[in-house]
Amino acid sequence: MKLVSYSQNGSGPMVGRLEGDSIVSLGEGDVMDFIKSGGEGSGGETVALSDVKLLAPILKPEKFIGIGLNYEDHAAETGADIPEKPIVFAKYPNTIAGPDDAVVIPPITEKADYEAELAVVIGREARNVSKDEALDYVFGYMNCNDISARDLQFSEGGQWTRSKSIDTFAPIGPFIATTDEIEDPQNLSVKLTLNGEVVQDGTTGKMIFPVAELVEFLSAGMTLVPGDIISTGTPPGVGAARTPQLFLKPGDSMTVEIEGLGSLTNPVE
Repeated sequence: MKLVSYSQNGSGPMVGRLEGDSIVSLGEGDVMDFIKSGGEGSGGETVALSDVKLLAPILKPEKFIGIGLNYEDHAAETGADIPEKPIVFAKYPNTIAGPDDAVVIPPITEKADYEAELAVVIGREARNVSKDEALDYVFGYMNCNDISARDLQFSEGGQWTRSKSIDTFAPIGPFIATTDEIEDPQNLSVKLTLNGEVVQDGTTGKMIFPVAELVEFLSAGMTLVPGDIISTGTPPGVGAARTPQLFLKPGDSMTVEIEGLGSLTNPVE
């Protein structure tokens, strides 16, 4: 299934199954509510996609976990060493934006950067799971754009959380594809287009720590719960590593496209 959260005529969030240009309603709440209910919800009315506002599939996850430097070629372009263990940082629910929502750059940063990433959505409680079983705990996958304030990221003592947790700095969506839709999460193309130009073009096969290993690593001592999001790192091509550097500015438009997960477009203000 492809699941969306949406609003119609200003209503509260609804969850639905995407079928072509239509949505089959599955009840109130966002996709996280649907996951927590055990995927319960019979098909209701059908609405045209053009008649609704798509929201971020998950609006307020308990945890939004980011992984840094998880592609060898991205680590190389930044001059960083290949990490021996996953680099983990937090993003918070205030960062979440939905399809077509604006990413708003505040005055505290002059170096906002894009990062196309595969996001993993946890489907059931996971603690101390092995990598061989880890994918059984995944509900699905979606696009994520891990916007990063590079000037803050590298000027505040090596901690990344503030630079990654600015309001609107985590667009996600437009839908969550359940695991049956994605045959192999380590064989997906990842692209980001900025103002019509492809600036990132990679594959999840280049991850240093694949999805199963990340779930194993994170669940060791940290209980993952339904609706938690893990954003798994970005391929090369980020603005900070270009010559000259390329940072986001008002009027820009970004589109993340991961194979099987549709496209996620957000303007910059």
